[in-house]
Amino acid sequence: MASAHSLCSYHPHASYNSKTHFNSFKTGSFPSITSFKPHGSSSFHKKIQSSTTFLIRATASDSKSGGKQVEVVYNFEDKLNKLADEVDRDAGISRLTLFSPCKINVFLRITGKRADGYHELASLFHVVSLGDKLKFSLSPSKSKDGLSTNAPGVPLDESNLIIKALNLFRKKTGIDNYFWVHLDKKVPTGAGLGGGSSNAATALWAANQFSGCVASEKDLLEWSSEIGSDISFFFSHGAAYCTGRGEVVEDIPSPIPLDLPMVLIKPQEACPTAEVYKRLRLDQTSVVDPLFLLEKISKNGISQDVCVNDLEFPAFEVLPSLKRLKQRIAAA
Repeated sequence: MASAHSLCSYHPHASYNSKTHFNSFKTGSFPSITSFKPHGSSSFHKKIQSSTTFLIRATASDSKSGGKQVEVVYNFEDKLNKLADEVDRDAGISRLTLFSPCKINVFLRITGKRADGYHELASLFHVVSLGDKLKFSLSPSKSKDGLSTNAPGVPLDESNLIIKALNLFRKKTGIDNYFWVHLDKKVPTGAGLGGGSSNAATALWAANQFSGCVASEKDLLEWSSEIGSDISFFFSHGAAYCTGRGEVVEDIPSPIPLDLPMVLIKPQEACPTAEVYKRLRLDQTSVVDPLFLLEKISKNGISQDVCVNDLEFPAFEVLPSLKRLKQRIAAA
């Protein structure tokens, strides 16, 4: 992994509000473990969802016959939400702004190498509240998507996973919508945080919304494995035990408190995943059963002994400064 993922339960210089989403590496600001489920709707529908629930109750009984009391409940919010659904269906969506969270690997075991050249892994993935913002709008073009970003060095052509995801959606559905997309990048690249994979999942989900939800989330999850191993995870509920190449996703209840502060440390240099895997020696990886790690975390929470990372030493070879950085942290 290219970054040091450190979880802590206390920091003396920062207070933490579990309702706050941090999206930058500012002093005193810490991303947190969070739950996640892709979500989007029209602004009208969002207002209805955030309003107070009003219930009108009426009761009636027959005292002469001794009949049972009957209660009738009229849910005003439910009626408004149904009306909002009808408005959304009739009006369609013209633009969407979506949060695209990154993830950490609480532990990462590499358990073997497959015949197709990929490695088998077993890992506990969890999203955190650090993420990018993606803005989508329909393009009048019938041949090309447009992509812009605030982050220098991010490719804007078809090598970008956002464009790959939109091309994949058109291929699978036959729908020829094209988009303008702006990526407001907060997640550092080359950090092992899955920022690009999350962007791809968000793009698939957005394209489906613009197209009237012609595909199920199960479809999107299965399709996503064609362009990346980690993308499938971002269709989970936010915590998942991932196996295979990472595309086999098993949702689990979050074993970590959602208000747990976390420190992410990313060196300026990138640590290419392909180079790390080239340095991996399976005879030097951990032998601990990943299911044992998962069970221990579920019972006892996070501790240093469960944060196993089989790619740590290969990453140190690729980027020696990463090893020195960890040593400095441990000595602090």
